[in-house]
Amino acid sequence: MRIALLADIHGNLHALEACLAAIRARGVDRYVFLGDLVGYGADSPRVVEITMEAVERGAIAVRGNHDEAIDGEASYLNEMARAGVAHARHGLSALQRTFLKNMPIIERDQECCYVHGSADRPERYPYLDSADAAKRCANAANLPITFCGHVHEQRLYFGTRDQKMNLLVPTPGIPIPVPHHRRWVALVGSVGQPRDRNPAASYAIYDSARPSLVFHRVPYDHRAAAQRIREAGLPESIAYRVEQGV
Repeated sequence: MRIALLADIHGNLHALEACLAAIRARGVDRYVFLGDLVGYGADSPRVVEITMEAVERGAIAVRGNHDEAIDGEASYLNEMARAGVAHARHGLSALQRTFLKNMPIIERDQECCYVHGSADRPERYPYLDSADAAKRCANAANLPITFCGHVHEQRLYFGTRDQKMNLLVPTPGIPIPVPHHRRWVALVGSVGQPRDRNPAASYAIYDSARPSLVFHRVPYDHRAAAQRIREAGLPESIAYRVEQGV
């Protein structure tokens, strides 16, 4: 099975449409959305609508902290993030808000675990920013491979014989074998707000038959996405981050 993995869309419809077009051209059997459909960007309702339609066709979607903040606590977010959540909250329908609220926080399916932050205390949305954090995630998932978002950068951690985790920074487009005798934790990057100084949207494709993983980047009209943010009256800093990939 070929599985497309998308995370941290953050209301960026331009980026999502570009990724979906690229994925359709490559061909996959399932879509998995790793949380944070909403916030920051100007088009959260349409992003949620697309995700809902995909779930009806068999996709998996897990909840991110921005999704949870729509009908939950948002005071811990910074000012920019709170503005994005408030804008999304205003535009979402009751049905869309219910969908976000009811998304599971973690899903396990065969050899894969899907979560926004980490399988270790997923309700707290920890950042996987170290090998130790990746090890805790892999141990909690207790499956060969775990897919995460939240960090907005593409990274791959893998287990070693001495039970440590090593970091690999992937090259887009290059298949990486991910044999099941190791533990793997894959951060698939952000569709709508990458933070590695490259504005191109991110996604990944996992092929369970090989098994292998390919990270992808998709150039898109990020300036048009930034302009939508400005037109919506959202903070200029959000538009800047979309334009610069920071």
